Amino acid sequence: MPADQSTPSLRTGPAPTGPAPTSPAPTAPAPTSVAPVTPAPTSPAPGDPLPTAPTPAHATSAIPATPARTAFAADTAFATGLADAVTLLRSLPTARDAADEAHRSVREWAALRPWLRAQLVVDEPPGATRIGHDLLLDHPEGGTVALSAEVDDGVPWLVDHSTHWAAAHVLSVDGTGLSITAALSTVRALGARDRRLHERLVDHRIVLDELRDEPPATTDETQRAADEFRRRRGLTGRAQTLEWLADTGMSEEVFWDHVRTQALVARVRERFAGEPARRRLAEHAGDFAVRRAAWVTGPRPDVLRAFADGPVTGFTDRVTAALLPASASASGTADGTGTADGTGRPAPLDVGTRGLELRVTAAITPALPEPLRAVPAGTAVGPVPYDGGHLAGVVYEVVPADPEAPEVLDAARDAAFQAWLDERRRTADIRWFWL
Repeated sequence: MPADQSTPSLRTGPAPTGPAPTSPAPTAPAPTSVAPVTPAPTSPAPGDPLPTAPTPAHATSAIPATPARTAFAADTAFATGLADAVTLLRSLPTARDAADEAHRSVREWAALRPWLRAQLVVDEPPGATRIGHDLLLDHPEGGTVALSAEVDDGVPWLVDHSTHWAAAHVLSVDGTGLSITAALSTVRALGARDRRLHERLVDHRIVLDELRDEPPATTDETQRAADEFRRRRGLTGRAQTLEWLADTGMSEEVFWDHVRTQALVARVRERFAGEPARRRLAEHAGDFAVRRAAWVTGPRPDVLRAFADGPVTGFTDRVTAALLPASASASGTADGTGTADGTGRPAPLDVGTRGLELRVTAAITPALPEPLRAVPAGTAVGPVPYDGGHLAGVVYEVVPADPEAPEVLDAARDAAFQAWLDERRRTADIRWFWL
């Protein structure tokens, strides 16, 4: 019962004093009733408001809501939430691997204060060991209030970034910076016919949203992701890996942070193994056929065109003949180490063959260069732009995929995962802030 209400008494008038009178105990309590005391009616004086019916002592009346009272209540709730938000911000973890924990804490806090529509903004500077936080709150009168709190050095990350000379730059060369705008515009211009980089950025953001509630990567998951990272880049040892990191400007700490993220991405990809992969394989069996193919890459399309012209069966022979030194016939040496001038130095390749690389393989379709994935058996293709140069190749044979082969099921899983990403990207609201 609220403190400002009391139980109405059955007694009226002043309380009796002195000793209570004695009387024989009744065999049964007599019913009692209390008539309300009603004041004698009076006539209102001129100008007085009309009287209203008296309110019983035990009745409650609601305070009518007014805009002023509503605004006061909203301001009071916001002020309380604001103070709580500061306390929350100061308690959030700042370790780089604790961003997910910070997000969970804010979601739990915000669930108890839905009127604030709280959103956490996390700053994760590349190469740094600490992260920064901002909290965005809806104001009851409209607009947004942004809170920053820095426990250690007293400089919120937003202020620190806004005053840093490199805040809007990707890199600098000889002291001259390259802005984010210029970098992305250049990438887009270079890849006018291939938007894979921009699509990968969007895909990365989509997957990060999926990872929000994932537990941290295990040691085994992280190690597998690190091994896969090195394998894809041909890094066979620690020294070679460190050299690669130095060349790309990536610290070991950032490397392991990236690897842990990729381990979680692999965990999400595994959701598409099993039935989703088999369904994808059944619906697109031709995408996973084994193709016996050969292709050559190089900088000059005119040279590659000469290889593609002619019978398909002679493609590899034509490329091989162009790549092998012509010294054997000139010097009479069987191993081809001599030259026509008799000096013993290797004969130089023709200038048109420099930079050529020949590959011959039998592999499932997704493992081949994209220009060869839809080519029928006995067909040549190219030269076509590929990977910064050009490609010409042939497909000799196409064999249906084995639906139980592990490499086929893995490829079908990856394709199902990518199809999901493509659909998410198609329906997402994407905004490029720097283009």
